[in-house]
Amino acid sequence: MGFADKFVRSLGSHDLRDDAFHHDLDAIAAAALAGDIGSLLSRVKYADGTVNRLFEGNPQNLANLLRVWTNAVIEKGRARRWVKEGTAWDAQAAQALYRRVAESSLAQWLDGKCKPCGGAGQTPERRVCTVCKGNGRAEVQGGGFERERVMDMVSELENLLQSHNTRAAMFLRRSEGLNSNA
Repeated sequence: MGFADKFVRSLGSHDLRDDAFHHDLDAIAAAALAGDIGSLLSRVKYADGTVNRLFEGNPQNLANLLRVWTNAVIEKGRARRWVKEGTAWDAQAAQALYRRVAESSLAQWLDGKCKPCGGAGQTPERRVCTVCKGNGRAEVQGGGFERERVMDMVSELENLLQSHNTRAAMFLRRSEGLNSNA
């Protein structure tokens, strides 16, 4: 079982006692120790059900994630000089671009499945989906420049989640080692 699975199971646990027999809290503690945006990414994508069960999801987590991610994209866009911000109009256009990239990349990362085929890559008649050409992924909307930035940020989101899960799993292994020695 990967760290993400343990984390999601811990979030749904009804028994968060921390003693020699109960360890559901360990994954949550490991996620907190790992820090960064990764814990929120895991919570929104896997635990809140925002993709598949909107009525059960926690919209506050999604709103927080969007706010944090938008700020991160603005920082990355400025550092990578996506747009020259020489005049007030340039700065305003840059802000609009950063926000579109942040919103599109987060939406694509959370649920990038092709809508017509549901991510299966084929139609109910078992033919290749003409929209996604059989790969099951929705195409990112927008011009070439913006699409490249969105895909770059989707990759950043995935890297953030993977590095967070790796660090949290390390903390969890340490915790499990301490529990077995006790």
